Amino acid sequence: MTTPTFQINGRTVDLSDSHPTESLLRWLKARHLTGTKEGCGDGDCGACTVVVLDRDAEGRARYVSVNACLLPMGAMVGREVLTVEALATAGELHPVQQAMVDAGGSQCGYCTPGFVMSLFSAWYADLPLSDHDIEGNLCRCTGYRSIRTASDQLNSLPRGEDRFRARLREGMPRLPAAELHGYFSPLVIDDALVLKQQYASAQWIAGATDLGVLLGRGKGTDSTYIALDRIAEMQRIERQDAYIMIGAGVTLARMEHELSDELPVLCDVMPWFAAKQVRQRATLGGNIGSASPIGDLLPLLLALDAEIVLRSLQGERLVPIAEYFTGYRQTRCRDDELIAAVLVPRDAPRQMRFYKIAKRQTDDISIVAACFALRLDAQARIRSARLAFGGVAATPIRLPVVEAAMLDRELSDQLVEEIARRIAASLSPLDDHRASADYRLTLCGNLWRRYVDDLRSAEVSV
Repeated sequence: MTTPTFQINGRTVDLSDSHPTESLLRWLKARHLTGTKEGCGDGDCGACTVVVLDRDAEGRARYVSVNACLLPMGAMVGREVLTVEALATAGELHPVQQAMVDAGGSQCGYCTPGFVMSLFSAWYADLPLSDHDIEGNLCRCTGYRSIRTASDQLNSLPRGEDRFRARLREGMPRLPAAELHGYFSPLVIDDALVLKQQYASAQWIAGATDLGVLLGRGKGTDSTYIALDRIAEMQRIERQDAYIMIGAGVTLARMEHELSDELPVLCDVMPWFAAKQVRQRATLGGNIGSASPIGDLLPLLLALDAEIVLRSLQGERLVPIAEYFTGYRQTRCRDDELIAAVLVPRDAPRQMRFYKIAKRQTDDISIVAACFALRLDAQARIRSARLAFGGVAATPIRLPVVEAAMLDRELSDQLVEEIARRIAASLSPLDDHRASADYRLTLCGNLWRRYVDDLRSAEVSV
């Protein structure tokens, strides 16, 4: 783009004087659009929820609720954004706003704009509104009863034609390549890799749900960034003969929506992963690329025997995820490479479960995450086993020695207890402010026991 611009509430704004790592939330506040509130600044509370015009997998325009506190202005070039100030028309409240008024859905009012924007995006999805649509919004006053009442009332109203629905029918072209003061947004992988050659210290950035927290606190604001969220090739999901290829730019929300039938274990993972607004920006590649030992998807990918597709200007190479992590925040990805996709075998075990223990149920960092996958024959003998953990070592890990000890044995009570002991003997977790080493070891054994209980109670057929 010649001049970097974006649209805010239907008005085109020149971004030439904007800092690329300033959050959209701070940008709005500086321009007196104060309806969007600042709560946690981490993407946990939803007070700063705005709506971005985006495209679904079929290319249709849709409204997506996201956290303004995590969106850097460099990512906004060419985009369209709506805040709560845009909803009323000629002094008449939008039906979502009116329902909140009628149901008494606001007490102190601080969280209300965020709830309104989440319900607004759901209103135009033409699906029944539910708690799922406000799961990323926190209210400390009302107890949610009146907010749920507002949602129920909206389900009984006709969703007629208005200017917002008309905008969706106009469609949305693909975003252009863009650059804002060292924040580059290329459209193809090779262009991103060429930029990386030119700016060796540049950081990759996609959904910005991780780096956005740091940028919002003034860290890394002088760096160069190469954004990957406009690269169509990295947003594909392709079903091949033996694998599902998931582009590194595919969001967690898309994985949940499009792959849960083939990978039912995603239904175990996603509700506990993060707020809905975060899942609509966070990407598969970002969760892997951060190389965090507590990345929630990583034990799952280990249990699935996934392979990482790394791309450089010289070509592609595959690295099994079991070999990918080499140390704390260290991987086999070279400086001249990026994560392009992930290959997941299509014959994933049906006897697979994911568990996450944290201090609170949702929107929290794991104390321990675990994913278990067994293949059993008709006599309940174990033909293959995968035991994967996060939060108990410097990297997410599998326990191949323990897995081997299970093969060709019946899943008896005695074996369950033996494996629980072997798990504890194989792990050496650290003590930290989240949990002690002993507590983590106990959790790992108990999660294994729970997994077996869940299999038995479900009477899984092979």
